[in-house]
Amino acid sequence: MSVPGRAAELAAAVLAHPGVESLDGGPFGTVASYLVGERVVGVRIGTGGEPVELAVVARLGAPATPLPRLAEELGAVVRGLLGPVAVEITFSDVVTASSTGS
Repeated sequence: MSVPGRAAELAAAVLAHPGVESLDGGPFGTVASYLVGERVVGVRIGTGGEPVELAVVARLGAPATPLPRLAEELGAVVRGLLGPVAVEITFSDVVTASSTGS
């Protein structure tokens, strides 16, 4: 599978992290991957030397994961699937367990 074709797989792996509430399109919906018949919002796999971009809504609960540590963990998820790539993460919003109904 091509690297851009792995966007859906990467989105599922990011959403599986307990510190991620959802994926987001980021500013103006620009963080997205366009595949044949599909748009994966919140994940943009760059080409050439471009970084992988994630835009996520973080979930803070008890115990809360500090955002810098969450960014490191999500970077590790990306590199676990795609190898040694640069990763840029945007936290579009933060919600608490009480605001999600959890």
